[in-house]
Formats: sequence, structure tokens, C-alpha cells
Amino acid sequence: MPTFTVHAPPRRDGEAPASPERFAFVRDGFHGWAFLFAPLWLIALRLWLALVLYVVVTAAVATALALLGASASAQGIAAFCIALLVGFEASTIRRWTLTRRGWSTLGFVVGEDRDVAERRFFTQWAAGGTKWPQEPQPAVTVPVRRGQPTGRDVIGLFPEPGQNG
Repeated sequence: MPTFTVHAPPRRDGEAPASPERFAFVRDGFHGWAFLFAPLWLIALRLWLALVLYVVVTAAVATALALLGASASAQGIAAFCIALLVGFEASTIRRWTLTRRGWSTLGFVVGEDRDVAERRFFTQWAAGGTKWPQEPQPAVTVPVRRGQPTGRDVIGLFPEPGQNG
């Protein structure tokens, strides 16, 4: 069953939270349209930076293969591999663009299709199970050293200095 990530647009200063109609549901998995028509798919979703990267990488690979004197079948295989990569990574490209634009990830939901996933998400959201994202918390805390280092300090997994598992 497909999994969807749910994204909310950024809030502007003094603005109320965005209406749920603006939430984006991004399906995980292979995207056939992105595989078959990558440039058109990128344009349709307004993924401009990804489109520029796609064009640059495709042109660089095609130029390199032509300069190396690769056969037409090798060039076709390379183009197929790039298209396959875009098809598999389409949802990641879209999530990356949303994050770059300041959208918040609200969570994920599982559903047979987008409509079922939306119903499940908004049912849980209305019941208070999903909260509006707060300010981002630091992902890693920095350890604090208390006192000067001693010869008995241990780095790693061993309980005592000098012990070998």
C-alpha cells in the first residue's frame, strides 16, 4: 500500500496557519510519468532547480559518451538509466524542493490512493493526533564536558580503558 508524506506551506509573518487545501501529499514509490517524460514532469510540478540539474547532468553524460565514441546503444542505456533514476527518485526530488521552499513535513500516512490517504490524515488531524509543526528542534545535542580530561576517560564502547571486547 502506498505511503504519502504530508507537507504544509510556510507561514508568513502574522499569518494564520495555511488552510488544509494547500497541504501537499507526496507519494513514495516509482513515478511512471517522471520516468517517461522527466522534463515535462519537472516543469508541471515547477521543480526548476531539479530541471536545471537534470538538463545539465543529461547533457554532460551525453557529451562525455559522444566524446568517448560510445555506441548508440550505450548512449541509449545511459539515457534509460537517468530516466529510471528520475522515476525512482521523483518523490525525493519533490520533497527536497518543498523543504528548500520552507514547507514543513507534518507526517506520513498510508492509503490505497491519495483520496484515502487524505481522509485518513485529516481524520487523525481533526482528532488532535497531528499537530501543526513547531519551531525545528536541534537534531543533535552537544555533550558537555565537566572538568579536565583524565587518563581514565573512555572513548568508544568499552567500559574501562585498555579493555578489548
